[in-house]
Amino acid sequence: MIKIYTVVLIVGMVALLVWVFLTVLAGSIDRPSLDLESRFGVVGRRAVAAAVGFGMAGMSAEYSPLDIGWPVAVVLALAGGGAAAWYAGKVGGEAEASV
Repeated sequence: MIKIYTVVLIVGMVALLVWVFLTVLAGSIDRPSLDLESRFGVVGRRAVAAAVGFGMAGMSAEYSPLDIGWPVAVVLALAGGGAAAWYAGKVGGEAEASV
């Protein structure tokens, strides 16, 4: 399962970096078509956060000093991904658009 967590974490981090880069680029050259926030909205933001949260929580659970089995690590990874997705949907977006 460590390989799965690693791949999901790398994909999530690359997606997060691309998301931030294109958002900044779209704002600086005034091309809203490049802004992933306006294209994918809260659903896209939650998907990227869920991938990062799942990967990080899974890796943390697998390398924990506690002797937990892989089913518990999967549950913890899913909980971490869900928490990250919830937080990403709750924060940002509408408050930044009104500024």
